[in-house]
Amino acid sequence: MTKKNIHITIQDLIEVVSSYITDEKEISQIESAYQFAAKMHFGVKRLTGEDYIEHPLQVAYILTEIKADSETLCAALLHDVLEDCDTSKEEIETLFGPTIANLVDGVTKINKLNFDGDNSATTIANHRKILVGLCEDVRVIIIKLADRLHNMRTLWVHPEEKQKEKAKETLDILTPIASRLGMNYMKSELEDLSLRYLKPDVYYSIVEELNQTKAERDNAVNEMVKRVSEILTENGVKHEIKGRAKSIYSIYKKLDKGKKFNEIYDLLALRVFVSTEQECYQALGLIHSKYRPIPKRFKDYIAMPKTNMYQSLHTTVFGFDGYLFEIQIRTYEMDEIAEHGIASHWSYKENGSTVAVMQNTMEQKLQFFRSIMELNSEEPNDEQFVKSVTEDVFKDTIYVYTPKGDVIELPAGSTPIDFAYKVHSGVGDKMVGAIVNNNIVPLDYQLQNQDIIKINTNKNAIGPSREWINIAKTAQAKNKIRSFFRKMDKDEYLKKGEDILSKELRKRKLSFNEFLSNENVVKILKELKYEDLSELYINLGNGKLPVGSVINIITEENDTKEDIILRKTQIKDVVLPTVKNDVIVEGIDEIKVNVASCCKPVPGDHIVGYITKGYGITVHQAICPNIQDLEERHIEVKWNSQISKRYPTNVLVRTLKNDNILLEIISKTSNNNISIQSINTFTHENDNTYELVVLVEDKDKLTKFISDVEQVSNVIEVQRFIK
Repeated sequence: MTKKNIHITIQDLIEVVSSYITDEKEISQIESAYQFAAKMHFGVKRLTGEDYIEHPLQVAYILTEIKADSETLCAALLHDVLEDCDTSKEEIETLFGPTIANLVDGVTKINKLNFDGDNSATTIANHRKILVGLCEDVRVIIIKLADRLHNMRTLWVHPEEKQKEKAKETLDILTPIASRLGMNYMKSELEDLSLRYLKPDVYYSIVEELNQTKAERDNAVNEMVKRVSEILTENGVKHEIKGRAKSIYSIYKKLDKGKKFNEIYDLLALRVFVSTEQECYQALGLIHSKYRPIPKRFKDYIAMPKTNMYQSLHTTVFGFDGYLFEIQIRTYEMDEIAEHGIASHWSYKENGSTVAVMQNTMEQKLQFFRSIMELNSEEPNDEQFVKSVTEDVFKDTIYVYTPKGDVIELPAGSTPIDFAYKVHSGVGDKMVGAIVNNNIVPLDYQLQNQDIIKINTNKNAIGPSREWINIAKTAQAKNKIRSFFRKMDKDEYLKKGEDILSKELRKRKLSFNEFLSNENVVKILKELKYEDLSELYINLGNGKLPVGSVINIITEENDTKEDIILRKTQIKDVVLPTVKNDVIVEGIDEIKVNVASCCKPVPGDHIVGYITKGYGITVHQAICPNIQDLEERHIEVKWNSQISKRYPTNVLVRTLKNDNILLEIISKTSNNNISIQSINTFTHENDNTYELVVLVEDKDKLTKFISDVEQVSNVIEVQRFIK
């Protein structure tokens, strides 16, 4: 729903700004920017009859909702003075500094966007200005979005032709960028306002339909809020619940696809806020236990966030009185990101600009913008430039079909390989060819929106080709192909590992049979936490375990530097957890439960049980790729909150070469009640990689340990990993 345009003053703006900016110099600079803008625009009226200064004031006020920094607010107040007044960039730079002057200049450059009818060349040039401006400083675009939002709120004052022109421009260029930046609160209002002027008859018919059913919907929502809240409260989940209004534009899009008003599932909607990611899944389970979910309407954007950083759980259930309710479950932090996207990462600093932080966040989270500046210099032609980037920026997702008509969502640029593995790993592993729209295509063919794909398989096929890893677009397909070859390589690694150990023992003039006596084997396996000799040989064969560390367990000679450091720094009397009762399997009291050695989950991780033939239940992280295709053997499990132990998990640390860095890394364990169980070192030309197995109480302490290690000088990267 659109918001009313209310009159505000500079005092109103300063009052809101003062709630999050405390530096008096910055507050004073905002006031100075207002005074300068008011002087420059003095005597000028908008078509609405207001003093012109009301517009930049409103733009700045919109930006306070995302806690914009003082530089951005100053630029918002000044954003029209270059275009409309007798002043220069140099004067602004003298008065307010180069950063604010550059922001104002950036907004000015893109502020004259105009479609000029159906002139596609103008549209292309406009795309270029927007995209390049976005990369130079993302705050330019954020100011532009706020500027357009206020202008759309007062668009009623313009002739109908101008209204439609601005509305079309907003939908075609600005709302997709707001979406990519994750700024949902701006995107939704811009879409609703655009529809109001582009198709007023449709807009007002939806408004009328909503008003007619408002009382009925409000009663249903209020009752559902009450019932869901009772369920969560009874189970100790602290929460807030709000009814959520579906935007008019999103209703229009569904109606435009042929749906009827009463077929739109999420007109009745709730949003549940909790404190932690774990509570999101707990709340979901509690709601599903009471209200039956609709199949295929569940989406987990927490485990698999959208490109614009959006995270939430979505489900549609049969709720109160048979009504269908869409329920979104998220943490408060996720909600901030869902509404404000890139702007939720605004890092306000007393000494310094936010631009570096925001640009860095944008590059990390929105990778499709990375190459825009390079393309800008490489592609002198506007049309070629836009052709190179807009597919990534505006159309990052495609929808294709199986021969039965099922819809499959894939990233743009995906191939038949990605499609096959999205359907099922068995289809991918046995694929021998692909037919798209009744035509045979090569496996590196890039799928297009609405393609119909049939995968040809052969049950006698030996499996995928290793080259497919380079052809596939999605991480899912790449991981499944790698998983196939890991299984194939197992026997090869086993034989290779046995040969490596045998050769090293001969080199050291040690008897193979004596070295692998029953007593020694028990000692080696206990020290390395392996189940049997096969696991030992496989890890020797694939290079994850140095052969010297195996032999040194028995000989206790030639200890490596890592072994010596470990003995000096390990917390004594470490007792590895017995898993029985650590993990609760709903409805089952006595069953063997193992923690997976591949992903090594710890309390706080979202976990799932995997039923292993003959070995009970193995507990994996829910994101572990080794069980992604085996959902029929999954079982619900949860951590026992009464158990307090330490659990092993894998951490990879990549560093520049430095003799003392290992001691610095291990020193970080003492502050976090963590001990290191083992260290494997892999030396490269310019850096070292340390593969650690650490014992931690929970995910929070692990996260702090990783954060502490990241601060160590010469550390390049720290991350958990799954074998």
